[in-house]
Amino acid sequence: MSGGIAIVGAGYVGVPMAQVFAEAGHSVLLVDVDAERVARLNRGDSYIEDVPSETLQRLVRDHGLRATADYDELRERDAILVALPTPLSKQREPDLGIVRAAGADIAKRLRRGHLVVLQSTTYPGTTRDCLLPILEESGLKAGSDFHLAFAPERVDPGNRDWTTKNVTKVVGGITPACTEAAAKLYASAIGTVHPVSSPEAAELSKLLENIFRSVNIALVNELAQLCDRMEIDVWEVLDAASTKPFGFMPFQPGPGLGGHCIPVDPFYLTWKAREFDFYTEFVELAGKVNENMPYFCRSLISQALNHGKERSLKGSKVLVLGVAYKADIADVRESPALKLVELLRNGGSEVSYHDPHVPELPEHGLRSSPLEPAAYDCVVIV
Repeated sequence: MSGGIAIVGAGYVGVPMAQVFAEAGHSVLLVDVDAERVARLNRGDSYIEDVPSETLQRLVRDHGLRATADYDELRERDAILVALPTPLSKQREPDLGIVRAAGADIAKRLRRGHLVVLQSTTYPGTTRDCLLPILEESGLKAGSDFHLAFAPERVDPGNRDWTTKNVTKVVGGITPACTEAAAKLYASAIGTVHPVSSPEAAELSKLLENIFRSVNIALVNELAQLCDRMEIDVWEVLDAASTKPFGFMPFQPGPGLGGHCIPVDPFYLTWKAREFDFYTEFVELAGKVNENMPYFCRSLISQALNHGKERSLKGSKVLVLGVAYKADIADVRESPALKLVELLRNGGSEVSYHDPHVPELPEHGLRSSPLEPAAYDCVVIV
């Protein structure tokens, strides 16, 4: 693409995507409203662990990667990829405000021949029913004047084996020509592209991926609670079941779900399903089971203190090991460890934490403490 690519949203999805396209020879512009992010990107100072500063500096120096807060620069680009957050509201409903606002900004700069691709995880129908009308306020028509498609992000932060470059890219356009244009773009930088018939199919495929994990994690979390009552080692049970070479896929119990995807995405579908008089009871039940796990963990800690030290939660010193939502990253979004810290504090415990990737938790008034287990009544590995 002679005009290059603009990626709107310089977060954990946008920056790795920028790396992949830049290394494939494309001119890449990152667009973000956060002035500090823009400045850091342009000087090669990375805030995304999957793209270290050394890599970012090379991309800026050798591949011309650049960042800006100026949406006017979108006019000169041939493709615009949207990688923005799609959170839930306090009522657990999809909040597309950020995507809508970006769509309005893009519409003001839209021209004939543009390719626009939404990558943000969302409910089926978002691209067609939400983004398309906003873009067509420009006076241009999707499918004839410009191309519009959905291609879900599939980022797994911290995963060195499966990255943006080698994970298959699912693409679904408003028209076959839109699908073809988006597929051609991604095929120029990513190993494998899988076209589908519509944006809705692509949108739902991403939700299915994450719902699959949520439901199966809920299953083993419920099993873990039952095993605790039955005095059976749940890990031994899982190890034994995993020896079956077919028909079984192991999942691990834990303190709950974290990150922006797995705890959030299933509720996009439950919300959309109600529009069709359908209630995703299985999906919602999995969410309830997983959300309850920090409470179960608090109960286990209380039992351990009572039986091991004849102490209660109140007044006990507890060290939580690891507060990010998964190992070896700094991302604490939706981390169940934060809920556990809150529950322990509410129970009167003196709580500290240790995590080399998360030096502080400002909202909790905590900083990572030295790893000195002997100084605590209980150490919790999260």
